[in-house]
Amino acid sequence: MADRKILIVTNRVPFPLKDGGNIAMSAMIEGYHSSGWKVYLLAMNTSRHRVREEQLKDLYRNLYAFEWMDMNNDLKVIDILANYLFSKKPEHEKRFFFKPFKEKIKSILKSFKPDAVQIESVYLSTYLPVIKKYSRATTILRMHNVEFQIWQGLANKNKNFVKKIYLNNLAERIRIFERAAWEQYDLLIAISEKDANIVNRLEDVNDIIVAPFSVDIDNIAPAKNERWVGYHIGAMDWLPNRDGIKWFLDDAWPIIHRVTPDFEFYFAGRKMPDEFKTKNIPGVHCLDEVASAGDFIADKKILIVPISSSGGIRVKILEAMAAGKIVITTSSGIKGIDARPDEHFLLAKKPEDFARVIKWCLDNKDLAQKISENAIALIKEKYDSGKVIKKVTTEVELLINGSEEKRRSRT
Repeated sequence: MADRKILIVTNRVPFPLKDGGNIAMSAMIEGYHSSGWKVYLLAMNTSRHRVREEQLKDLYRNLYAFEWMDMNNDLKVIDILANYLFSKKPEHEKRFFFKPFKEKIKSILKSFKPDAVQIESVYLSTYLPVIKKYSRATTILRMHNVEFQIWQGLANKNKNFVKKIYLNNLAERIRIFERAAWEQYDLLIAISEKDANIVNRLEDVNDIIVAPFSVDIDNIAPAKNERWVGYHIGAMDWLPNRDGIKWFLDDAWPIIHRVTPDFEFYFAGRKMPDEFKTKNIPGVHCLDEVASAGDFIADKKILIVPISSSGGIRVKILEAMAAGKIVITTSSGIKGIDARPDEHFLLAKKPEDFARVIKWCLDNKDLAQKISENAIALIKEKYDSGKVIKKVTTEVELLINGSEEKRRSRT
């Protein structure tokens, strides 16, 4: 392989490595680097996910370059209302577009001259025109989700009439924006086979491969005197997480606590809502944001993911499987993971289902342990980090070589 260069553009700094999005981005960045690529990382340091200056200067020092730009992308009611009334585009498009960031991309393209540019969010597709104008690089979109499906799911679930109207409208705007963006890239990297199938069904794209989030087994924290208790960890500013936990506490936990009164549930995450921190529910422990996700997880046996709207792959599920945890989740939670219920995980759809499978785990620990062992084998077979990044870099290299050959033939 030639000494390849790639510019990776992200809509937030991939730090701290406590939520799925940051972990997935960091794994891809480090994967390119470990494969011998010169990696230039340009990240938005947004107001919603601000990383402090003293932390930033110590991040990604092994890369060719890492730069960031501070940006205010706070949501304002007036902006949301104006977008709804006077625009046909999703408000995300404006929220993630900054002229100084566009100029920074242009400057890097001119000086770094990357062979490939990878965008880590479809909402950053507004920068694609400047990328194509000032570079011949192969353009790549890393799809963390099929975004419009997430918002459609939130709309379908919402019981507030006004919010339902708004979310349905927003989902439709995102669908139009997202489908138009897919067609513009040389390569789409879907995080699951199901997401790739959705894209292929809806659009005639240039090229698409499936590269799921991968796990480095050697870096998974070992279990520490595991207790058969439940846990959940995830960023609470992501609506599917927040809505899922609210539903679990309000609808499922009363039944679970009645059926298994000694069972405990711990949950943690960034941007924890006050309504969760102030709840006083027997058997439930809200820990807000934890200093170490690994330490929080290590001594707990059962991961509970009660989400009803999702896309892509739930990173925390794969990490839990690799660590030998028992995973209890919904059809949405397991979406994109090639796992079978009762073999690799336990499926629960209704509140009664969560109560039933939790009781089964506690009453049949040997059989439940076998499910966790099957899950470890699945991760080693299909979600090994080395295999996944090799697939990606091989495909990107082929596209770059093809583009270079086309340019040479024209001259």
